Amino acid sequence: MTKTTYQKRVMRLVGVALGVLASGQIVEADFTLSMATKVPNVNSSYGDDPPDISADGLELYFSSDRPHGTNVCYDDIWVAKRATKNDPWGEPVNLGPPVNTSVNESQCCISSDGLELYFSDGFPPWYAEALCRPGGHGNGDLWVSTRDTRQDTWGVPVNLGPVVNSSSWEDCPSISPDGLSLFFCSDRPGGYWKSHLYVATRQTKADPWGPPVKLGPWVNARKWQARAEISPDGLLLFFSAGTTQIDIFLSRRATTADPWGPPVSLGAAVNTAKDDYGPTFSADCSTLYFNRGELAHVEPSPASLATYDIWQAEVVPIVDFNGDDLVDCLDVCEMIDHWGTDTSLYDIGPTPFGDGVVDAQDLIVLAGYLGRDLRLVAHWALDESDGLAAKDDVGDRDGTLYGDPTWQPDGGMIDGALELDGVNDYACTPFAVNPANGPFSVYAWIKGGAPGQVVISQTNGSAWLSADPAEGCLMTGLSMPSGGRVTPKPLVSTSPITDSDWHRIGLVWDGSHRVLYIDDLEATRDAQNSLAGSDGSLNIGADTSLQPGTFWAGLIDDVRIYNCAVSP
Repeated sequence: MTKTTYQKRVMRLVGVALGVLASGQIVEADFTLSMATKVPNVNSSYGDDPPDISADGLELYFSSDRPHGTNVCYDDIWVAKRATKNDPWGEPVNLGPPVNTSVNESQCCISSDGLELYFSDGFPPWYAEALCRPGGHGNGDLWVSTRDTRQDTWGVPVNLGPVVNSSSWEDCPSISPDGLSLFFCSDRPGGYWKSHLYVATRQTKADPWGPPVKLGPWVNARKWQARAEISPDGLLLFFSAGTTQIDIFLSRRATTADPWGPPVSLGAAVNTAKDDYGPTFSADCSTLYFNRGELAHVEPSPASLATYDIWQAEVVPIVDFNGDDLVDCLDVCEMIDHWGTDTSLYDIGPTPFGDGVVDAQDLIVLAGYLGRDLRLVAHWALDESDGLAAKDDVGDRDGTLYGDPTWQPDGGMIDGALELDGVNDYACTPFAVNPANGPFSVYAWIKGGAPGQVVISQTNGSAWLSADPAEGCLMTGLSMPSGGRVTPKPLVSTSPITDSDWHRIGLVWDGSHRVLYIDDLEATRDAQNSLAGSDGSLNIGADTSLQPGTFWAGLIDDVRIYNCAVSP
């Protein structure tokens, strides 16, 4: 791949796991991450710590200080379960004794065989009053609870002993898929406000853990290092680190005998202005789970921790090898040209880390993406004929219908459409894009409507596309954040869209301008160097307020959201 093609690709891919090294060089990764969303049914209004998912994908373990635990101040360990991977998570259940006690149990992880549960009983060193379990060695130790089968209850936790634990603080355990390496962070030998990552190893699962070894200067380059997770082949390390803010990074090594290389940030899909930490993957490596929130680092009590939530992001292999945003025969040809080699860019199967050789496994993965436009974040074609679900053709953001909208399988501009009555009909979809994170585009076909009615809005945000209350002209209420020197204001075109004809309307923000399109022609634009953010769901056919008069009366078809500025 030429340098020009590579640069073009880096500029276009949003959410790619990229980062900047100390030298300023941008490094390519072999997969992308979807924009993160909160894990449904699991989070609370309290502090929920980084999760760990069982190998079968049916149990999600995490710690939380939510009510109805075994204490009122510290964390307990909880588990959410589901019947199949396609089912939603059930209500989390407290593990209870003997795992949970009146002191702190947190930062848990489960072994791949589901028979070992590791956790910590300590708080970071600034919480001097935190109580630990009896029989420990320092401010916080690592413990393990075991069970004979996955159907059994967890047994009495055992301290990992003085070889692993020290008189300092140990936290954030993470067991490797083979069960032979245990990663954790510690402030040993007594450093205050600084932690490093260590790994202890054992020859077999029946052997004791050996002395911990620090992971090296590239990994431990920042003030705080926390939870780490290693890939099944032992060549990728995902870990949390930061000084005033914690982000998630990736480090590589050529072989398991080599040192870890320079860290790479996972980028804007995962890392935000808040703390993002505690990465862990599903067993098939298709989903990244992590924690996001804000921590008051100097508060005097564990109860003063700000709220953290559990988030997830889809792991997607890079399949657009030539950087044209399409997956087609040209990408197939590039893969064939590297057949039988170990070139990591084309080694995408099994997803997402590959198996060290470009072969039929990789071609099978690539075939699943042929014909896709990788700029699309979500696409609701609205071509259904019945049911209460509006399918997202490119992801897992299926919408739910409310009121009594009617499917029109043959009545759309492109195949079918959704007909709304203007009273209480609309569709609600999961979060798709945070406007504050960077350029994006949204398009839809519409017919009908009236002044003041809304086509697309975002909960806790603004109306992205609507008809202005005065004359029914295309308008967007999405503007800069409030509180600056300039008052935020909507952008309104001079062209009505409520004349009962089909119109394709769109909003594009390129990072410096808002542009409204009607029938693929630019209707109006203005300068705008930032947009107010929101991580809320989307309403198709209603304002975020769901107030009377905002519901769309007419047809909506083919709603598309892109992760970049896309002109018609």
